Amino acid sequence: MLPAVLTPAGAEALIFEAIPLFHREDCAIAEAQGRILRADLKADRDLPPFDRVTMDGYAVRSAALAQGVGRFRVVATQAAGMRPFSLGTEGDTCIEVMTGAVLPEGANCIIPYEETTREGDWMTTAAKAEAWSSVHRRGSDHKAREVIVRSGVRLTGREIAVAASCGYPAVTVTHSPKIAVVSTGDELVDVDGMVAAHQIRRSNDHALRAALISAGYPRADRFHMRDVRHEIEHMLWHILAEYDVLLITGGVSKGKFDFLPSELGRQGVKKIFQGVAQRPGKPFWFGLSGRMTPVFALPGNPVSAYTCLHRYVLPALDHASGLVPRKPAHVALGEAVVFKPSLACLLPVTLSSGPKAELIATPAPVNSSGDFAGLVGTDGFVELPASQSEFPVGYIAPYRSWT
Repeated sequence: MLPAVLTPAGAEALIFEAIPLFHREDCAIAEAQGRILRADLKADRDLPPFDRVTMDGYAVRSAALAQGVGRFRVVATQAAGMRPFSLGTEGDTCIEVMTGAVLPEGANCIIPYEETTREGDWMTTAAKAEAWSSVHRRGSDHKAREVIVRSGVRLTGREIAVAASCGYPAVTVTHSPKIAVVSTGDELVDVDGMVAAHQIRRSNDHALRAALISAGYPRADRFHMRDVRHEIEHMLWHILAEYDVLLITGGVSKGKFDFLPSELGRQGVKKIFQGVAQRPGKPFWFGLSGRMTPVFALPGNPVSAYTCLHRYVLPALDHASGLVPRKPAHVALGEAVVFKPSLACLLPVTLSSGPKAELIATPAPVNSSGDFAGLVGTDGFVELPASQSEFPVGYIAPYRSWT
């Protein structure tokens, strides 16, 4: 049974409990940037796979240096990528080596060029290099079969470099979900259309799609539903059959022309909850279709929709993708806040660094939940609990970024 008052944390928990994991698939590493890893990456051999030279110079035996040998005969030159030469059995031999080369057989240290002089085939040095100096020992980074990158991370160039180094031409990642972003309402017109005095241009679907792409979910398509029951029925049927996630803005309140709640039910979408004790975004709605498609219905007001996307939808998509969850940062309020309603306050802020390098959040409240332009210049929002109404300067609050 749902609690009488659903908190933001409670709503998030219900979503995480209900939403299924997205499928996995294999992806070539050339296409894997930004995808979420779903299988560990392991070293296929020791890293580095051989004793590797880290300085241009000469490979010698450290014992010869310790015995006072200062003049060595250069018997070979070995570059990176060449099979290793051997010093042989003579104590005064050396091999000229380049950075990245395999350490020659019989050698255990490198004398850099800067500490030597060269005449013909003879190298002279006063160096007293210790064993393994300027040598990157085999397996000192990672051993064969060791897990280097664990599943649950979004792949960047760093992890892809590991995959390539360990012989993964393809990696197992989360299937990139197809997301339908639907704006509802007869008052909405396309951005390039003629707009009458009683109409407004569509912005929610553009804003939410852009935010989804920035968050790593590029397969997002925009739709518009008029407040016409048979059109809603047809479009919902199509979207629920073709898309992995449905994101709706507006149309789920109790107005005379809000047909979505009843139509969602007719098409097998089970409501998990409706309404969260927060401002903005109190009417937020969540449910699952018969084929386990998550349906998020956000308020139609732009600030409410954008805030709910970042508070619930993006964390839910990360969770369903197998991404290891990131806890919100904590920041100190730079100004006192008074918020009287017994609701959680999701308050836009701008960030700056304090005198001790702590993050300071300066409140930047918008004029209304329709004031999308008021978010321009803000960095994210803090979540202030409903359990109190006055928050002094320095109050530590959880913070979520818009990016």
